[in-house]
Amino acid sequence: MKSKDIATALLVVLIWGVNFSAIKIGLETLPPILFSALRFAVVALPAVFFVPFPKTSVFNVLGVGLFLGVLKFGLLFIAMKADASAGLSSLILQAQVFFTIGLSVLLYKEAIGKHHAIGILIASTGFSLFLMESGGNITVLGLVMILAAAFCWAIANSIMKRMKGVNLLHFMVWVSLVPPAPLLVISYFTETSDPISLLLAAKTETWLAISYVSYISTLLAFALWGHLLKSYPAATVTPFALLIPVVGMITAALLLGERMAESEILGAGFIFLGLAVCVLGGRWFRAKAEVIPGES
Repeated sequence: MKSKDIATALLVVLIWGVNFSAIKIGLETLPPILFSALRFAVVALPAVFFVPFPKTSVFNVLGVGLFLGVLKFGLLFIAMKADASAGLSSLILQAQVFFTIGLSVLLYKEAIGKHHAIGILIASTGFSLFLMESGGNITVLGLVMILAAAFCWAIANSIMKRMKGVNLLHFMVWVSLVPPAPLLVISYFTETSDPISLLLAAKTETWLAISYVSYISTLLAFALWGHLLKSYPAATVTPFALLIPVVGMITAALLLGERMAESEILGAGFIFLGLAVCVLGGRWFRAKAEVIPGES
């Protein structure tokens, strides 16, 4: 990867790592489905009146809107409301890395390099260390919902990957128009029949959380992530997401008082090492191949 693209990937990791604490803050005063509907409504309106429809199929917009906006975030927010901590949610959701790579191999016949496989295996070791310390931070229902959310994210990644020549900022604005209506209907019948009163009673922190999750995490970060997925194989890009729980755990510890165990710190080290192998391993293997013939 080019240095600027590595920097872009790390910026997205930072944004999404902080995002889980922002979500948790927002969920203190708003129910999860309503909160999810608001994040996309804020992105879409009034921007759709000024942004042209992206040069792609309407089915791509509807597909990403459904799998990313309605299903992924709906399931994640419900789980985070009562069934999962912010830090652990940021970890489990990164199962999307493995789902995305698997779908890319099946759908786009992408090959996985030896260094990718080794790096993912090392990072998975760190991933498992986090899970061992889950304790009472998640329920079985929460785990199932977040894994389902991760698979929905992988499907959205696969849709975005196949698009060519699309302005992704425009795309995300129009994608964000899809989720609010169905989410608001679901919220009305399952959460509250008086959302206006909840919004009027929302704290300043809640609106700051909605703004961050909407403009920074949704509009900016997903546009940057989609650009990276179009430019590189999934096995090159998606391992960066394994760093998200590291940022998520640290942020949750600082902002929400969630504690990190020693095994979680060790797990973070494995994730960093695995990512380094994924990103830099190809160069190392190529350099080794060039040196060996010269030595003989």
